[in-house]
Amino acid sequence: MPAPRIHVDRPLAPGAEFALGATATRHVQVLRMQPGDALTLFDGSGGQWAGAISTISRREVRVRTLHFDAVERELARAVTLAVGMPANERMDALIEKATELGAARIQPLVCERSVLRVAGDRASRKTAHWRAVAIAACEQCGRNRVPEVAEPMPLTPWLHAPQGRTAERWVLSTHDALPWPPTARDATEVIVLSGPEGGFTSAELGAAVEAGFVAHSLGARVLRADTAPLAALAWIALESG
Repeated sequence: MPAPRIHVDRPLAPGAEFALGATATRHVQVLRMQPGDALTLFDGSGGQWAGAISTISRREVRVRTLHFDAVERELARAVTLAVGMPANERMDALIEKATELGAARIQPLVCERSVLRVAGDRASRKTAHWRAVAIAACEQCGRNRVPEVAEPMPLTPWLHAPQGRTAERWVLSTHDALPWPPTARDATEVIVLSGPEGGFTSAELGAAVEAGFVAHSLGARVLRADTAPLAALAWIALESG
């Protein structure tokens, strides 16, 4: 059985010894691990550390780092998914699967037809929860870089904010759109914009095109708000190798 992978919210260094956080401690206890058992530790900045459990008590699990492995499992292209937030647990699932498929950044958006609308403290709580979902997905899938999950923001100011100048920009649409796949170019960054339940309004789609996005269709079937961006991301992941 592979050593359990655990994310730690602190920079790692050779020979470090420290106590795990509450969630990781509970995970180790549930697995009934013992002192000396192997772990894989990562801090989200790249690479991973072979580690081992030093001590276990009812309230605390202490671990130590052994040696570093610079393994990376990122896509050749840095992909930003900018998504009109689907409601309820669908956003959690989208974050999880986008992390597994290799998204570098996820930008939740509030659009005119959005069902889920969050702001202020509620937006901060949602973002913290989604970041935890991304970390758990990294632990499962083997990624050593945790994708950035940005705080939700309205579509219009996001379109007007500075984006990667050399990035490919694709907006998913079923109207007046080029067929998939997009023309392959050498850009190392891709931004995929996808709408909420009900899709973008014509004004929103026009604003995206004015901001430099090229409309592409994923086919004749209408995909859910949480399916469409993942379908595009899966293609990019496979195409980039």
